[in-house]
Amino acid sequence: MDIPKFSAAPVRVAAPPAFVPPRPAPAGPTDPRRRPVADLLALIRPGQWVKNLAVVPLVLLDTRHWTSSGAGRILWALAVFTLASAIVYVVNDLADRERDRLHPAKRHRPLAAGRIGTGGALALAAVLAGVLTAAVLLRPFAEWWPVTVYLLISVGYSRGLKHVPLLDAFIVASGFVLRLALGCAAVGRPVPYWLAVCVFSFCLLLSLGKRRHELTAAEMGHRPALSGYTIAFVDQLICLIAGLTAVSYLLFLREDPLFAGPADTLALLSALCALFGLARYLQVLLVEEGGGNPVRILLRDRVTLVNSALWAVLIGTALLLDATAA
Repeated sequence: MDIPKFSAAPVRVAAPPAFVPPRPAPAGPTDPRRRPVADLLALIRPGQWVKNLAVVPLVLLDTRHWTSSGAGRILWALAVFTLASAIVYVVNDLADRERDRLHPAKRHRPLAAGRIGTGGALALAAVLAGVLTAAVLLRPFAEWWPVTVYLLISVGYSRGLKHVPLLDAFIVASGFVLRLALGCAAVGRPVPYWLAVCVFSFCLLLSLGKRRHELTAAEMGHRPALSGYTIAFVDQLICLIAGLTAVSYLLFLREDPLFAGPADTLALLSALCALFGLARYLQVLLVEEGGGNPVRILLRDRVTLVNSALWAVLIGTALLLDATAA
């Protein structure tokens, strides 16, 4: 007897819904909210103005310029370089706005985010340029030539020199020597040789540290010049430049006749703070993997702040002793 074979009907199992990956954030404007005053202020980066405050007043290490006229000229130099650097920030953001839109942090800048248009940025740059022109024409060219050089090399930097390895970091560091030169020109003083070397090497160290941080963060696409660096190469340069910074600071204290007697002893003691500050920065850079924002390290790291305060007390006391002795 044949037993009929029955095959069970296939069971239909509902297929799970297809997974749709989330869309990536658009590369264009990321924040539609418009805050005109705040965005215009952010475009000129007031948080970076401390660079001028840290370099231009170094001229006052010479107590002979502690006069109302000398102080006024230093304030003028600060204002002039602040205006010049603000123009450079606007121009750089205009040139980099497309690349900044692909960066996780820089895409929130006003131009990259679309909160300020190209026309608005150009108008702001024009206004700043007009104020700068009026300010420099108050003095002879011999007092403001460093600003002219700074603007010229900044144009070259924005136009492509920032993509040339090594040259990019050297140009950034040279801008700080020009800040020092402006302060010296404003009061009619020659640029102290070893102080200029110390400023240049220290700022070059900070610039290389920033590039090292970007290498570890794999930001090669955002800064094409990083293709000419490796972490090992940058580490070698950092060791070399840190040594030059320390030696040039010591030579500045010994070779420039700024201090005498007890003031000279206090000035030499400040070298210990300078060496410790360098060591602390290298610790943050190489051990704690920091260094992406040198200004933040200098202003927010508690160890650096305490050390800087102690250095300022020693140098300030030495200057007061020198001024009273004179």
